[in-house]
Amino acid sequence: MDYLRTLGSAAVSSLVQKSGLNLPFSLGPKVTSFEGKTIWSLHDGTKRDDGSQVSIFEFDANQPGKRDWLPLAKNAARKLRITRHPDVLKFIDSVETDVTVYIMTERVRPLSLAIQDWTSKSDKAREDWLLWGLHRLSIALSFVNDSCASTHGNLRTDSIFISPSGEWKLGGFELLSNPKDESAILYTLGILLPDSALIASPEVKKSGYSTLKDLNVAAADGYALGLLIHAVFNPTHPIPATAQPPHSPPTASSRGSIPLSLFLSFKRLVNPNVKARLTPKQFLDLGMAETEGEGSGFFANNSLVKVCAGLDSFNIASESEKNTLLRTLKDSAASFPTEFASHRVLPALASALEFGGASAPIILPLVLQLGQNVSPQDYPSVILVHLIKLFASPDRGVRMALLDQLSEYADKLDKKTVSEKIWPNLQTGFNDTVPVIREATVKSITLLADKFNERILNNDLLRFLARMQADSEASIRTNTCILIGRIGPTLGYHTKRKVLVPAFTRALKDPFVHCRVAGLMSLMATTDCFEVEELATRVIPNMVCALIDSEKLVRDQGFKAMQLFVKKLEDHAATLPETARPEGENPLLGALPPSAPGQSTLVNSAAGAAGAAGALAGWAISSLGRKLTAGDLQSTMGAVPQAASSDIDLPTSAPPNIAPSSQAKSAVHPSLGSTLSTPDVKPKFVVNGSAGKAKGMQLGASKVPAGLHIAAGWAEEAAAEAEAEESGPSNPWGGDDLMDVNADQDDWSAPLHAL
Repeated sequence: MDYLRTLGSAAVSSLVQKSGLNLPFSLGPKVTSFEGKTIWSLHDGTKRDDGSQVSIFEFDANQPGKRDWLPLAKNAARKLRITRHPDVLKFIDSVETDVTVYIMTERVRPLSLAIQDWTSKSDKAREDWLLWGLHRLSIALSFVNDSCASTHGNLRTDSIFISPSGEWKLGGFELLSNPKDESAILYTLGILLPDSALIASPEVKKSGYSTLKDLNVAAADGYALGLLIHAVFNPTHPIPATAQPPHSPPTASSRGSIPLSLFLSFKRLVNPNVKARLTPKQFLDLGMAETEGEGSGFFANNSLVKVCAGLDSFNIASESEKNTLLRTLKDSAASFPTEFASHRVLPALASALEFGGASAPIILPLVLQLGQNVSPQDYPSVILVHLIKLFASPDRGVRMALLDQLSEYADKLDKKTVSEKIWPNLQTGFNDTVPVIREATVKSITLLADKFNERILNNDLLRFLARMQADSEASIRTNTCILIGRIGPTLGYHTKRKVLVPAFTRALKDPFVHCRVAGLMSLMATTDCFEVEELATRVIPNMVCALIDSEKLVRDQGFKAMQLFVKKLEDHAATLPETARPEGENPLLGALPPSAPGQSTLVNSAAGAAGAAGALAGWAISSLGRKLTAGDLQSTMGAVPQAASSDIDLPTSAPPNIAPSSQAKSAVHPSLGSTLSTPDVKPKFVVNGSAGKAKGMQLGASKVPAGLHIAAGWAEEAAAEAEAEESGPSNPWGGDDLMDVNADQDDWSAPLHAL
């Protein structure tokens, strides 16, 4: 819309009204409380190009009685555009036609509304807020009078507005004029302003606005400032009697709620004698006097004024000055106005955080404390944007502050931010040379684990944790074990199988007692992550050593864990059938005969150690005795003729007869044979007292009965498995990547750090 400003009023009117050109804003609801108090209508609006919130001041000369005010509206737009100051209403854009004027500014609300809101606050808090606002207003007036060499001419409650940060902003530039400007309208059209007589100084009431051209440009504004002080401290009181002829001095009884420290300066501001009247600049100097005396120091001792001054110079202040300000903020943060804390103090502190330094650990808790009042929609832009940048800082003080306070803002972080912006910097803490940083990094993962992507959670993170389990610091190893136990249920299925048991087994072998306890507790916490077979074959065998640990604390926890695991196995076993043998199949050799006591009876009789031994012996003798006939009991052991070997009554479970062959003759495993052979003694089985011609069973013989081929095959398999276990990796994970993406060296197979 900048090009519109170069066009004449007629051209703009034609574009806007006839061609339907869109305005640079969208008009929102009207602020009804402001209606009729000035020449403007105030709307809440939205800027079209970026959707930011703005305020729209609208003037329409077609409305009844407003035609004569059109020069005032145009003067306000022109002066506001060229007058830029932090305490002046921020101009954004404007559109003017022959009969309308639109001024777009930062989002504000009238001061009168804010004063109503503050009536419910304590007297002290309200007084501090009003003094702070008057301080900012005095600075703005001093700028207009001194730097701009102009007279505002319209200082009243309705020409002051409150910004989102709670700061007072000077507006109402309808009469702003420089006496050297030929187009100045104050001296000729000032009388047209609605209710101008209520704020007019005594000399104006006596001689008209034209007399101001020959006086100090600050004379009229000083008098209006005095009337404004009375209005804001006593909003329900009428205009003071001193504003009417003969302009008698204010009495103590008319002070109302004006502070005593301010009352003397107030009387000097409303002095009818121009030469004895205070100017806004003189009033500001009195208020900022270092030593508080009668009628001075009322600004310098205000807490909000101190805070603003400290924040403005924070980055160039000394460490002692910074610490003083931070202590003030910490002690007074709860009493600050919400808008002031959220939009004035908070951005300044967040910006200061980017410089790091010794103050960072103190600033960050304050930022998060003040950020509690920030809306969820604004929190990312006001708070998080600064915190995320700080993770890239190499300053250890900043990193510790971020990790210590992580619980305050972790829930407001999204997965994309954590995975892409925080994790790349956070992972450097695992390799830091300072143990405190490493431990704080491990602890922080608990709050962020649910925001990691699959690659980070199931691979990258676990590699760092495997290294942390071998850390030289016992507390880091313990916290790492606890962390793995907490994130265990969220890991992928295959990752759980590879990681949990090796990780907790390593913790059970740790020399630090609490690390061993953590390993047991982590196993218990992740019980549901293990299948029943894995629980019986991997978990329990690896944790039984805790039952005889040298520390009672570990033993007690070990028995609790064992009870939990056994109970789960018992529940599972209760769902299984009594036997896996198909119905009708003959029992195996050595099984209980049909007339033998039931299996449940046998188990019940083996409750104690002695009972178990007796039950076992009785079961074996009884079953063998039942299988031999009376004739067999009377015969002696000897060799069986080869021709009759096929007549032997073999049990159904015995292997079938296999004809001897060249392969069968050498079927004995070399290692097994060499282990069992005894060359010097070769006993033979004798039948009827003499050795038979057929070769009987000999220890270390090169031939074995055909029925032993299957047993030899099992021996070969067992030997092969034992040999594979001895030569293969000891880590059940193997050498695969945790997510089977790449082939990486296993992290959990590394030995524990030498302690």
